[in-house]
Amino acid sequence: MSGNPLKKLTQKLHSPNGDGRHARHGSADIGTPSSQSPHRRSLAQILHLDNSSYTSSDNESETSDFDSDGPSKNQQKRLATKAKKKEARSRLSLEHRDDSEERSKQRLEDAAKTETADMRAKYGDLPVMQSTTRDSQKRIDINEITDDMVNQEVIFRARLYHVRNMGTKLVFLIFRQKISTIQGVMVERPGQIGPLMMHWAEHLRTGSIVLVTGVLKKPEIPVKSASIHTVEVHVSALKTIVKRQEPVPFSVQEAEMVALDDGHKEEGRQSQIPNRTRLSNRIIDLRTTTSQSIFRIQSGIGNLFRSTLDDQGFLEIHSPKLQGAATESGASVFTVNYFGRNAFLAQSPQLAKQMAIASDFERVYEIGAVFRAENSNTHRHLTEFTGLDLEMAIEEHYHEMLDVIDNTLKAIFKGIYTKYRREVDVIKQQFPSEDLVWLEKTPVIPFKDAVQMLTDSGWLNEEGEPVSPLEDLGTRDEIRVGELVKEKYGTDYYVLDKFPRSARPFYTMPDVDDPRYTNSFDIFVRGQEIISGSQRIHDAQMLEDNMRLVGIDPEDMAEYMEGFRWGTPPHGGCGVGLERILFLLLKLGNIRLASMFHRDPKSFPPKPVVEKLPYPDADTLNPVWKRERGRETAVEDRPMPAVEDLIANYGDSTHTSWGDERFKVWRHADTGAAISYVVEGSHAILPGDPLCAESQYYRVIVSFLQWLKKETHLKPIWILINTATEEVLGERLGWKSISCVAEERVDPSKHSAESDPEVAKKIRQAHTNGIKITDLDHKEPVPESIKERANARVKDWLGNRKGTQIHLSNIDLFRDEKHRRYFIAEDKEGTICGIAVLAQIAPQRGWQAKYCLDFPGAPSGTIEAVTTHALRAAEALGAKSVTFGGGAAPHVTPGHHMSGTKMKMLGATYDAIVKQFNLGRKSEFREKMGARPDPQFIAWPPRGLGRKGISAVSQAQNTRGALKY
Repeated sequence: MSGNPLKKLTQKLHSPNGDGRHARHGSADIGTPSSQSPHRRSLAQILHLDNSSYTSSDNESETSDFDSDGPSKNQQKRLATKAKKKEARSRLSLEHRDDSEERSKQRLEDAAKTETADMRAKYGDLPVMQSTTRDSQKRIDINEITDDMVNQEVIFRARLYHVRNMGTKLVFLIFRQKISTIQGVMVERPGQIGPLMMHWAEHLRTGSIVLVTGVLKKPEIPVKSASIHTVEVHVSALKTIVKRQEPVPFSVQEAEMVALDDGHKEEGRQSQIPNRTRLSNRIIDLRTTTSQSIFRIQSGIGNLFRSTLDDQGFLEIHSPKLQGAATESGASVFTVNYFGRNAFLAQSPQLAKQMAIASDFERVYEIGAVFRAENSNTHRHLTEFTGLDLEMAIEEHYHEMLDVIDNTLKAIFKGIYTKYRREVDVIKQQFPSEDLVWLEKTPVIPFKDAVQMLTDSGWLNEEGEPVSPLEDLGTRDEIRVGELVKEKYGTDYYVLDKFPRSARPFYTMPDVDDPRYTNSFDIFVRGQEIISGSQRIHDAQMLEDNMRLVGIDPEDMAEYMEGFRWGTPPHGGCGVGLERILFLLLKLGNIRLASMFHRDPKSFPPKPVVEKLPYPDADTLNPVWKRERGRETAVEDRPMPAVEDLIANYGDSTHTSWGDERFKVWRHADTGAAISYVVEGSHAILPGDPLCAESQYYRVIVSFLQWLKKETHLKPIWILINTATEEVLGERLGWKSISCVAEERVDPSKHSAESDPEVAKKIRQAHTNGIKITDLDHKEPVPESIKERANARVKDWLGNRKGTQIHLSNIDLFRDEKHRRYFIAEDKEGTICGIAVLAQIAPQRGWQAKYCLDFPGAPSGTIEAVTTHALRAAEALGAKSVTFGGGAAPHVTPGHHMSGTKMKMLGATYDAIVKQFNLGRKSEFREKMGARPDPQFIAWPPRGLGRKGISAVSQAQNTRGALKY
């Protein structure tokens, strides 16, 4: 494609809108010829992909001068020669593959005749229910293998990490247990390991759990692809314990690859797989050596915290997480229904710790869940985390407690870098960092002095003003203090002491010398706070006075106050988030990676409302072949639901295009779901969401992408998808996405067309001129006479178009009548002057205004009158929504993994195109009909778009669908 591909795409891209006859249901690749609806103007320009025909003869006089001449004769000859060569190469490739497959099949058939029972017993699947015998086999841990064990036979259970076929007689397998891997070698040996076992092994799915028997050997050269370099296992028997059933969005091996260029550096991590994708597929990510190491260290931190405090006379307690009052601190709380009355999830064990001190336990600590209802979507906040808290009575000074936590943290740091050195080094492969630096004597810096350090360095806060010594520090301020402390003291670990009273809870003891400050401190690691601690107020009257100052009624916390009224010793305490220590110590960049299954404000998204399906036999959640218990239906015998019925159950306007001959339709054998694609060069262009329930999107998408990669080797680009599909592709598969097109939907019960003065005037004119609109009976076939008259008017409409119309495509008004409703407008003479066609789509989306046309000579207002009439009919059908199809968005907006300079350039180009070609005109007219935008996306895998991808999207939607007239 010559010239700027983005400009070409901008000029050409549209979404076909044909309807569908689809061929045999049940095959993997179904597609039949069909025609398309007209595509007037579309996103066409960069992704304005129009999905409906909404055109008035009054305003369709514009022409296009793009690609008007077509290729020259020489270009045509070159293209024809190139196509012939490609066809010949493809034919030879297929012939060679068929011949190779036939030889392989014959070889396996011959091997089956000679395979003995002993050979067959060495491989295969173990029974699902294995608890029938207990042979007490000695199974080893891979991590226990040493060079001294060479020539010993071993048995172990592991997960299959990687399979590499080196021919018909040699297969390498990598086995993994936690953070250790070892290479397995399987060699064909007559009478022991035959071709069938080799063939079976090389086709095992990675991620399956296997039982391995073999002899340890010393490899000729060190094995770099496994953590154990000097020993490998020569496999003599291999059994599957658990098979991986479903495709995965990425493999553990892919997740462990280290990206060497800064372009794939995210939040300090060097990896090809984005963190959002990892967190959306947490179980797979947790299998990686990096995650395994992170949580081994997390466990170590808890153990070191516990053992260090045990050695200092502390007692571990377990406090309730349900509280009757929400007045502990400034943090927000989660409210729960407690037998008809409110209760609250604890923000920390603060109250219980103090009550334990009042009960003379002297020194206590707790490791437990903490809940914070703070809507903070940052890299350092969670709504639920594990708190490490301690409280202790003090003799003379609250620094006694500071010394305890200081020594405890140093013991943790030292223990991690000594006991877990291997895990730290594994993590550093993806999170490069220096070991934490701390001093023998920790710097304890007064808060006022830290503020002075900022002032002396010329630092200003976010408001552009010097930092106040009487207000808390912001995150930026804290990081800058950390830099200054590192420069002055050479440490990543320090304490800020004597925080201002405004930054501390009501129970904090004020400073005896300056009541504007408090006996409190924060401990920092790498410039970020990990611990807040303080001396608590132990005098009942002082505590009550402070509570009232912040609006808390002491009687709401009666049980808490009793301890102070009955006498509580001077005491202090602190708390630290386990995840925060972990993420700062290891420089993970995102605290979610330090939580096994993180909870943040975006957790637990609302589930879509399940609508009653108009075609129950096209239910992908409960397909017909699964409704009879105990009966298994072979894949080839399963009656796939008609695609047209799937569209009526799950579709949107884009799906009504799938009848075009260019579209191939893949079917998901287990659910009957459907995905359509157009082959263009080396790309597969996929219009619209999968036709299935939203809860099945991930499973169906991954299965399709696996099939596409294996069977076609095409590169996928998905267009015109809704937010749910974009979330699956972006969050779980790591795809990039943008939105510059929107479905233009209207609520037919609230559409404002008739209230718009201009539209209302047009409708009055139409009726004054004698326009009559007829609803065709959907229970009867459309009369042939009406079809002939309407199709003749379509030809008139096409013939009246001027200039080169590259976005026109065939109109087929009467295909799939079962799922359509027709409204015919006639003038005084009985001539058809306009038509509106509604196409049935998913219940929650209602209907699509498939065609809304007025024909040459139609009285003014015909298009407005017939369209408004169709909207009222949709309302009468119970529809809550009608879509006019896609329209250009005013601006391009980033979806997943799109930002920076490239996004700015794309946005500027798009804005210029929208303005130059007036792409918003149709959207503006639809707005008068009450339409509102519903964003749609285009998505592609990393490095999956580029010039060729843009060209493929453009070509797939252009000339082959255009009319020749």
